[in-house]
Amino acid sequence: MSNADLLQRSLAAVWHPCTQMKQHANTDAGSLPLIPIARGEGAWLYDFDGKRYLDGISSWWVNLFGHCNPRINAALRAQLDELEHVILAGCTHRPVVELSERLSALTGGRLGHAFFASDGASATEIALKMSFHSWHNRGFDKKRDFLCLEGSYHGETVGALAVTDVAIFKDAYAPLIRAAATVPSPDARQARDGETPTEVARRAAAALEAHLAQHHATIAALIVEPLIQCASGMAMYDPEYLRLARSLCDRYDVHLICDEIAVGCGRTGTFFAHDQADIRPDFICLSKGISGGYLPLSIVLTTDDVFAAFYDDDTARGFLHSHSYTGNPLACRAALATLDIFEEDQMIARNRATAARLGEAFCGTVGNHPAVRHLRQQGMMLAFDVAGAPPGFARRFFAEALSRELLLRPIGNTVYTMPPYILSGAEITHLASQTAAALEASLG
Repeated sequence: MSNADLLQRSLAAVWHPCTQMKQHANTDAGSLPLIPIARGEGAWLYDFDGKRYLDGISSWWVNLFGHCNPRINAALRAQLDELEHVILAGCTHRPVVELSERLSALTGGRLGHAFFASDGASATEIALKMSFHSWHNRGFDKKRDFLCLEGSYHGETVGALAVTDVAIFKDAYAPLIRAAATVPSPDARQARDGETPTEVARRAAAALEAHLAQHHATIAALIVEPLIQCASGMAMYDPEYLRLARSLCDRYDVHLICDEIAVGCGRTGTFFAHDQADIRPDFICLSKGISGGYLPLSIVLTTDDVFAAFYDDDTARGFLHSHSYTGNPLACRAALATLDIFEEDQMIARNRATAARLGEAFCGTVGNHPAVRHLRQQGMMLAFDVAGAPPGFARRFFAEALSRELLLRPIGNTVYTMPPYILSGAEITHLASQTAAALEASLG
């Protein structure tokens, strides 16, 4: 099979997500290349014509330990010979129990009662529903509103769009959405003259306090992406905001939901991003990297108090959410293998060294480029903004990067990378140098 053969079949049969399909079909300079991928190995993807691409975005933020990882592959082969799937309503199985126990242990036992779904948007929707329904069961019927940060993104189901503040997503479906209120983002790029990231966080927290003081009686939960608001241009902020938000939610009797779907599983330098603020939320949402990039899986962890609000003889007081593949054994087994690698290889510590090399490489390549603004990094996630970028910059950069054996997809005028954790020194050099080359070509 050739690239051209699969490309034509794909264009005729497959509708790709978050994509204007006409851009894939065009062949002019403003087109969006569609790359047929034949196989993956480590940090690299290979097409049918033999070209390779360094996966600088971890295949949309999911791959942690490289493609076709031998240890995860072996775990899945073993699971295939035991159990592929069973209904979780009325049955249970070893992988789902062990995964739930291990994730709870990672919170110090403060959160658990793992509720399983397939994707990140479902996880955030579950957390929102759980929060509202738990307040309802406890007699607080007025608590039915939600609060999110300006520029927030939490998924694209109708429920998740209610707490999403990215125009292209929320505007198209506005008539279907019961939109949440927003409060200022602690995005460190919004610093006033002389203001530190910590001071930006405190200023945003003061606005949160003012809102909660006035509206807390009707607010069920505040939802945040800890440390990094990814889809709004990788906005990074100081952990002080999370500390203050936790305190304010306690004071005003509002749940705190930490959407760790993109920022969890070691991406920010700790297993959970909120660990850096030394807090625990009322809900944790996990997806993406939790299965190592292998299978769809999402999980919501919550407190004993929330769980107790549903514990009753009446089925109607139980939590009403399901799908047929809830707690799929194969996905859970992939997640267990992923946690094994974290533990056995001491990945959090190893990532600190890798992140340092990544930061040094980018400082030495794009750091002094006249168009680069706000070069920033949190753990294994690095981003910068491009001033004066021409129309169509993101598509042009994407194409220029591909021509240099690199898969990167800018968000508007923000270029970012969140690569797999297994990069060698040579691969880090390639990632940084070719990012710089693609940037120069995109602006020329």
